[in-house]
Amino acid sequence: MVNNQPGVSLKSEALKNGLIWGIINIVIFLVSWYIMPSIMGSYTFGIITMLIGIALAIFFTLDMRKKAGGYWTFNQALGPIFVTFLLSMAIMYIFNIAFGKYIDPSYPTTMKEMVMSKSESTMKSLGLSDEDTAKALESTEKSLDKQFSPSFGQAIVGFGISAVMYFIGALIFALIFKKSDPNPFADVINEQPTEQ
Repeated sequence: MVNNQPGVSLKSEALKNGLIWGIINIVIFLVSWYIMPSIMGSYTFGIITMLIGIALAIFFTLDMRKKAGGYWTFNQALGPIFVTFLLSMAIMYIFNIAFGKYIDPSYPTTMKEMVMSKSESTMKSLGLSDEDTAKALESTEKSLDKQFSPSFGQAIVGFGISAVMYFIGALIFALIFKKSDPNPFADVINEQPTEQ
């Protein structure tokens, strides 16, 4: 049984953490785009942002477990972790689309050009024939169009796929960070009514 710290709601904590995480992602995106745009299409940038994301996920998960009293079961952990993950993803997903459509319309085109250029270099270094490279690049271009300039339907499908992936991530984190109370009578003590 979760023994929350007094005045702490895990639902509110999950929403707050998801909001903070989403804002951090937006700040990283904006700093990268306006200061070092060329790095955004690189594998290095992808690895760095992934490591930052994992570090934030661990931090927020441990923070919520602490506020849950230091112990929570898999079922108790899954909901707050998933809400945190989903909200942070939703904020960045919506911002990313809005940024390219309304704030800086050059973003989708520039990103597609960078990714296509790096993809072509990678394929040539792997020794692919010109014909195979052309086919692969055509497929990549279609995928990038859906990613950076999606229709409403494509955006919904993309969000749904991302939500499923983040749910799987939340399942893994709940398994890793669940922690049982070593006190065998913890549930009994927690369920006893407090004397007024």
